[in-house]
Amino acid sequence: MLTLSTVQHATANQDLQGSRALQGARAGIEWGIYQAMIPESTNMPTGGSPYVCPAGPSSISSLGGSLIGFNVQVQCTMATYTEGDHQIGVYHFTSTSSSGTSGTAQYVERKMSASMSTCRTNGVPCND
Repeated sequence: MLTLSTVQHATANQDLQGSRALQGARAGIEWGIYQAMIPESTNMPTGGSPYVCPAGPSSISSLGGSLIGFNVQVQCTMATYTEGDHQIGVYHFTSTSSSGTSGTAQYVERKMSASMSTCRTNGVPCND
């Protein structure tokens, strides 16, 4: 009975950590989308083109609450297209959240992906 109880405790803890890792990956996706959508004046390159993804993965280390101790890496790729005077940016984000040491029973990792697009006309969001 003691072994069964110990295994059940460990399984429940791993399930909880897996849920936390999933929320960390989701936070990474939301952070990436925010970088591409909201800060019009801070993330926009000169010339009014869409936000440019960083060359390498971005690390988010300031997660709080039950996500303290999780490492979140966000990778962004993008393509741009021109339609008339509209510049379309298509983004693909992949977020990986992990905690613990790889190869141990305490290690947990979740990965999530999302795509989105933006439209700019002369550097401002499209209205149509």
